[in-house]
Parts: sequence; structure tokens; C-alpha cells
Amino acid sequence: MTQPKQVRLTREGFERLEKALAQEQNRLNEATRILQEQMETSADNEDTGLEDAKREKMVIEARIDELEDTLARATLIEDHENEGRVELGAIVLLANETNKKDMKVQVVSAAEAVMMGGSLPRISEDSPVGKELMGRKKGEAFVVNLDGGKQMKYKVKSIEY
Repeated sequence: MTQPKQVRLTREGFERLEKALAQEQNRLNEATRILQEQMETSADNEDTGLEDAKREKMVIEARIDELEDTLARATLIEDHENEGRVELGAIVLLANETNKKDMKVQVVSAAEAVMMGGSLPRISEDSPVGKELMGRKKGEAFVVNLDGGKQMKYKVKSIEY
């Protein structure tokens, strides 16, 4: 049996996941209550309200399982071995040399990138920009190849943790 893959998260990302889990557990309690009401008032098992309530409860349970699994495999990103290089958790100021605009992003794991909220846009280390950005130093420029043969050119203006 293989070991489950670790998920590296920032402290902020870990806390957002914990908060999302608590919200989903509250939703599950409510969905369970609604399902019990539906079962008590429904004379017909084919009732669409009952089926909808069962489906909703299953969706919430699956989301809770996913969140619990991610949190169980989580390790916090706290130290940075390669100071001065982009690693997970880095906040990077990028100059988009194609459209002449700057953008500030945080490089995170895929599990954290999909979460809503937070003060900064997050990009996954697995995304095209994230893959090219990992390990870069301030001042380095790189090109990202996008779908349809399009290219974007970026330059690392600053890195902070």
C-alpha cells in the first residue's frame, strides 16, 4: 500500500480548509435534519424532495471526506530552503511583459489554489505559469506557452514570504 501524498499548504490555506470543513459539517447537520423531515412527511418514497435531499446529503458528505483527507495529509509550509527563489508559499510580483501589467500572486499547491477567499490571487504550482515560476529568482524572465500557440512573457520583479 502506498503512502498518501502529502499536501503542502500555507498557514492561511490550512485555516481556510478548516473553516470550509466546519461550514460543510454545519450544512450536513442541516441537510440531515431536512432529510429526516422529508422522510417523516413523505408517504411516497418516490417523492422528488426526498430524493433531492438524499443527493444533497451525499454531495456534502463527499466534500467533507475530501476536506478531511486533504487536512490529514497537510503539512504547513513554514521554512524556505532556497531563499531568493520561488517556492510554495511565495508571494511574487510578476511583470506581464506581454500586456505591460504587474500582478501579485501567491504560488500554492493545487489543493490550495482551488479554494475561494484570501487576500491574493493564488496560482497552482501545477499550472503553466506556476510550473515555469518555481525556482526562479528576482529579475528572471520566462515564457509560458498557452493553448492555441499563444505565449505570455513574464519577469519576476520581487519574491517575498
